[in-house]
Amino acid sequence: MSETVTKLPEESGSVRELDVLEQLLKPEIQQSLTQLVENLPKLAELVTLLTKAYDVATTVANDKVLVNDMVHGFGEFVKPIVDTTKGIANAAVEAGDRAQADNSTIGLFGILKMLKDPQVQSTLRFAQSFLNVLAERKNG
Repeated sequence: MSETVTKLPEESGSVRELDVLEQLLKPEIQQSLTQLVENLPKLAELVTLLTKAYDVATTVANDKVLVNDMVHGFGEFVKPIVDTTKGIANAAVEAGDRAQADNSTIGLFGILKMLKDPQVQSTLRFAQSFLNVLAERKNG
């Protein structure tokens, strides 16, 4: 019985060897192996570069001080953007609430009076410039 057990791996090993040999005799496999051998220097260089990149990434990821500094720096960069966005959103909501609460009619003289407001003038100049840029891009 022990002979049977020892023979099975030998037989299965020889069957595997025959399968491998049969595969190696195929022309497409031989061509692929030739290409691999020809490109081994490039592959070795690529593996070296990838190993170095992996080492750097691992070092950076494991450096708690650097990670904290990067997170803090990113937070400092994003904070003004978030604050500005929140301010604009709050102003838009407040303006919407005020517009709904005000039922007065704006007439011609009201519009003329609003045109004197520096903020309205600034907004109108921006709108005019923005529309000019869009027109130039559409025609150009």
